[in-house]
Amino acid sequence: MSQQVLIIGFGDIAHRLVQQLDADTAQIMALVRRNERAQELEALGLQMHLADLDDPSSLAGLEVNEVEIYYFAPPSSIDEQDHRMRNFLAAIEGQQPRRFVYISTSGVYGNSQGAWVDETTPAQPSTERGKRRLDAEQVLQAYGHRHGVPVAILRVGGIYGPGRLPLRQLESARPVLTDEESGYTNRIHADDLAMICRVAMERGEGIYNVSDGHPGTMAQYFTELARELGYPIPERITLDEAREVLPPAMLSYLEESRRLDTSRLVNELGIELRYPDLKSGIESIKQHLVASG
Repeated sequence: MSQQVLIIGFGDIAHRLVQQLDADTAQIMALVRRNERAQELEALGLQMHLADLDDPSSLAGLEVNEVEIYYFAPPSSIDEQDHRMRNFLAAIEGQQPRRFVYISTSGVYGNSQGAWVDETTPAQPSTERGKRRLDAEQVLQAYGHRHGVPVAILRVGGIYGPGRLPLRQLESARPVLTDEESGYTNRIHADDLAMICRVAMERGEGIYNVSDGHPGTMAQYFTELARELGYPIPERITLDEAREVLPPAMLSYLEESRRLDTSRLVNELGIELRYPDLKSGIESIKQHLVASG
């Protein structure tokens, strides 16, 4: 008997995950809200459930008993709660999925001033999107406790890989902060994240920080990408200058700094990354660009 899988939020990571799942033993269903999107995914051999996480009535009748649920959908943007997660959990209240994997964000820690953070570090999100993710974590953990369902929450740093690069910023030569003012960021290759989701579904429970374990500054990241991919090296500017030229969303991201301790991910789940650092990840991207171009 094949294992039933439900994926909510069918974007890039979901596509990569499906490629790693065994089609002979996994019966995969995707929750999508648009019929044309459902037709695209049906061509991949997936089953569809048409529903809108913003419309609770559309979720009626969803059966998830003994189903492995991967929840990748972004939060709603109404206030500081994730109403989409709340709507979904309300719709399946009383049911018992087999396991649950949720992609959250390391932004729930807020600005740690460059300090190392592990899963015991208090969550103190400073942005609305971080607060929504923390709300989703908390209501999902409460659901898991009520129903005895193992829940794995992945607090993920920045995701990069083919199709997930800041090429527009590189092409426009957008400046970056000086090395002195550029905070720490954490990255994970998209293929490795998909693999971690699969392993977390097999044996994970609780919260895991997810990155390649080699934090660096945003200035280093953009400079390395530009150098390796043949773009102009970005100009360095101060934070005061950045406030004059960069969009608020980018500034809020740049003003946070933390380094993710991934010891629990490595030691408990036995994760071995295919791309353990930025150098190896960029090399794979270069090979992909050559092969596709």
